[in-house]
Amino acid sequence: MDSMTEEQVYATVEKSGNIELRAYEPCVIAEISVEGTFEGAGSRAFRPLVSFIGGRNRTGQKVAMTAPVLQDVPSGRADGNEYVVSFVMPAGSTRDDMPDPTDTRVQLRDVAAHQALAIGFSGRWTRASFSKNLAALETAAKERGLELVGDPRLARYDPPWTPWFMRRNEVVWTVASGG
Repeated sequence: MDSMTEEQVYATVEKSGNIELRAYEPCVIAEISVEGTFEGAGSRAFRPLVSFIGGRNRTGQKVAMTAPVLQDVPSGRADGNEYVVSFVMPAGSTRDDMPDPTDTRVQLRDVAAHQALAIGFSGRWTRASFSKNLAALETAAKERGLELVGDPRLARYDPPWTPWFMRRNEVVWTVASGG
């Protein structure tokens, strides 16, 4: 994604080093469940999701690409073989605004406003880099008395052709409301 790509909307509530507590606005995501390795899941999911936003949907409507591309990691275990990869629809979109996918593997889902902890890192999106940053996020949550809920996710802001040392990545994990 380039600098012109819209990014998912959030406000930084608190920042300490490379860890932020964020308040995310409600959004709509297009998601697909894929089997494969942690490193390969994004590539496997990319074509059906890009086809959907590119107009392969019930109305032929094109939808703007946004960043990041999200990959849920069930139970935080990057050694699994099934992942849910999603694109965030443009800010202000509602489920009713979105065309229905023609590919039954692609599902649209509303995501409510929520808070999440995020840790940024550059480099390759490998199991090792994810796991290392996930551990730092878990420690930060404990230190702050925050309860992490659901599955953590890898957020990738750059396309694969971006030199690895220039990539912007994050591990993001929702925190319990009131936490």
